[in-house]
Amino acid sequence: MNKPVMTNNPAPAASTFYGLGIAPKILDILERMKFKTPTPIQSKAIPLAIEGKDIVGIAQTGTGKTHSFAIPMVQRLVQKKGIGLVLAPTRELAIQIDEAFQEIARAFGMKTACLIGGAPMDPQVQALRRDPRIVIATPGRLIDHMSQWNFIPDLVVMLVLDEADRMLDMGFAPQIDKILRFLPKDRQTMLFSATMPKEIMSIASKHMKLPLSVEIAPSGTTAEKVTQELFIVKKEDKSRLLKKLLSQYHGTVLLFSRTKHNARKIVKSIRDMGHSASEIHSNRTLGQRRDALEGFKSGKYRVLVATDIASRGIDVTGIELVLNYDLPEDAENYVHRIGRTARAGHKGHAISFATPDQSHDVRDIEKLIKATLPVSKHPEITLDKFSESSHEPSRHSGHRQQKQPQAKKPYKYPRPKFYR
Repeated sequence: MNKPVMTNNPAPAASTFYGLGIAPKILDILERMKFKTPTPIQSKAIPLAIEGKDIVGIAQTGTGKTHSFAIPMVQRLVQKKGIGLVLAPTRELAIQIDEAFQEIARAFGMKTACLIGGAPMDPQVQALRRDPRIVIATPGRLIDHMSQWNFIPDLVVMLVLDEADRMLDMGFAPQIDKILRFLPKDRQTMLFSATMPKEIMSIASKHMKLPLSVEIAPSGTTAEKVTQELFIVKKEDKSRLLKKLLSQYHGTVLLFSRTKHNARKIVKSIRDMGHSASEIHSNRTLGQRRDALEGFKSGKYRVLVATDIASRGIDVTGIELVLNYDLPEDAENYVHRIGRTARAGHKGHAISFATPDQSHDVRDIEKLIKATLPVSKHPEITLDKFSESSHEPSRHSGHRQQKQPQAKKPYKYPRPKFYR
């Protein structure tokens, strides 16, 4: 068992990208991109990754994890043959990772391929036939390409599992296990995650070689510059409170709903209030999700209503307010949700609505973040307090309750004689 070696503070955070072992050509690219100071996860993970070490990187959202593996992967692929593979939990995150890689890889003539569900297969097949050096994929779509011989995992020399805990939350454990069985044992593996559940430790022990664990913030740590507050409000009063808050805050708002059905209702309600809004969840097509995200970035939509599928798939700087219209089912998702604001050194604010029977859900969150959520009042709306009945055990105790996948016989993909 290769238990990760904890190296929380191997060196002080670097003040520049110089001295991290980054090649001069990549340093020039970072200079043109106006990247001046590495984030803590970048300054600690990049040197180890460039040395070829296996890494478990633990850091909260919005801390620059993507470039922590993109820079070393491009640099090492310049020096050796093979393919770099990045697995991501959502389409949106995969697209954003692909964009980050292209900024660096194109200077070396490296092509990338982005393999995501909800998009046509043929363009992805064509991208694979152009011999990409870097492949970014969601697990299910990668298996689709493997089963059709479009992607042969034998050539993978570097693997990144990004947002690994989120992939497990979404039920991708069987697909990840299947993919890992077909990858070469002699590879470099980097695993990045916001939290460190036992399932992540298991992956590190089974599939990594003496991994070094670089932990920037403890599990459950919220973004440093985000302020938080809680309103205890009856379900039927949520819409009225939302209307008041949207008139109080004038910037962009990312609003989280627990269900897809409620997300649609909230969007309609917000539009009736006179604000531009769009929605992003698993029932939306890839094109609709892209339009919603790009419209949110550009200012076309002031409010983006999302389910937890987007809690880590949205990388937008300058979100003023994250509003938890519904509390998340899992306390850890609270951390991921509010991590969408206060990114890249900016300040942000997070507001949560809790119904009177949700005191246990709030306690689960407070236990995780090791802080008390301050309860606020609104001068124009009569708010409530937690009811006595809410002291019964909560359905959502903060512990993951995943459906255990049924055991399946390993499927052996036939090996073609050549790679296309």
